[in-house]
Amino acid sequence: MGINEISQANPIQAAIASGAAFTAGGILPLLVTLFAPVSGMEYFLYGFTILSLIILGAVSAKTGGSDIGKAVIRIVIWGTIAMGLSALVGYIFGVNV
Repeated sequence: MGINEISQANPIQAAIASGAAFTAGGILPLLVTLFAPVSGMEYFLYGFTILSLIILGAVSAKTGGSDIGKAVIRIVIWGTIAMGLSALVGYIFGVNV
């Protein structure tokens, strides 16, 4: 498999990278909640979250040497599905925030 001491997984590094990615992904939606008007907040949040997914998808693809277009499309589609499913679960359980 080619696993040796140099290429072994480093769980601390993976945890820090994951935490940094989630923090970076949450900054723009957090700023929207702080500065956008309350009327139409869900539309502002959706739009700016998609924008942040596009930016982070492009940055991650560029960093990893992957095709930027495919990465952005994949991340935006799956991110939108995840947001839709989260909204559906909230609707099913009658959660109003």
